[in-house]
Amino acid sequence: MKLLDIGEVARRSGVPPSTLRFYEEAGLIRCSGRRGLRRQYEPETLLQLSLIALGKSAGFPLADIARMFGRDGAFDLSRETLRTRATEVDRQIRKLTALKKALDHAVECPAPSHLECPTFQRLLKMAPRLKDKAEG
Repeated sequence: MKLLDIGEVARRSGVPPSTLRFYEEAGLIRCSGRRGLRRQYEPETLLQLSLIALGKSAGFPLADIARMFGRDGAFDLSRETLRTRATEVDRQIRKLTALKKALDHAVECPAPSHLECPTFQRLLKMAPRLKDKAEG
């Protein structure tokens, strides 16, 4: 099996070398050795990087993604974890859809100013809760 150097992994995955080094330090991927000063990786690292990208896109923190990889680097994610995350994504979609509708209304509202628009007023009352959810 031919190892890939860090430049090749970066080129093929679109992940910068600095991020590859960070992922290695975080235990997300593993270097298989060095050729001179250049880190070498197993070809399976490309799959791991795709799984990491998918996990990040789904909103999993890197610490959770790291726990999804066993000591041997094999990926293990339960369907229940996926189901729970899908439910949370659906909840976020509903909230963001409501937010978009309120913003669209504010754009078209005939009230003299946004602050006089009842829909915009409701949006302002909702804002602290939206911020807390986005940070959590």
